[in-house]
Amino acid sequence: MRDFILCAALCVAAGCGTRAAAPARPGAAAYQPHSRNVTITTVPLLVKELAKTYPFLARDFAKGGVLEGKEVYAFSPSTITAVAGDTLRLTLINPEDDDHSFVLHDFFVKIPPQGKIDTTYVVKAPGTYEFTCSVPSHIPMMHGELVVLAPSAFGGGQ
Repeated sequence: MRDFILCAALCVAAGCGTRAAAPARPGAAAYQPHSRNVTITTVPLLVKELAKTYPFLARDFAKGGVLEGKEVYAFSPSTITAVAGDTLRLTLINPEDDDHSFVLHDFFVKIPPQGKIDTTYVVKAPGTYEFTCSVPSHIPMMHGELVVLAPSAFGGGQ
């Protein structure tokens, strides 16, 4: 929770959602990259096992149904905010019995059923990067964003 609040505070300080970055303050120290703890959990939203609880879903998961061969999962949280140069200490949790993965454009981690993986990722360039699960039946629903802010947004540049 502390890291989430820190990320939210960074986003507010950096003016997320605004078009112009804050001008650099003369004499301000350069941004020093941080190490941030982020826990991401795979969350089942609509899975075939729910048809027992919600009988109306049986038709959706049946042959010809709108969810045939698919299940709907999500990442929680689905947005991560960091600053270029930061190191993310990721804890990826899969409480379910299905395989999942966490995939960025240059990073891949398989998350086994009932598994927990601890790994690190160094955030490179500012921008917005999609992360997904590579399991075909979970695409395109299971995705999120890594929002990377420029160090210069904090006044000193880098």
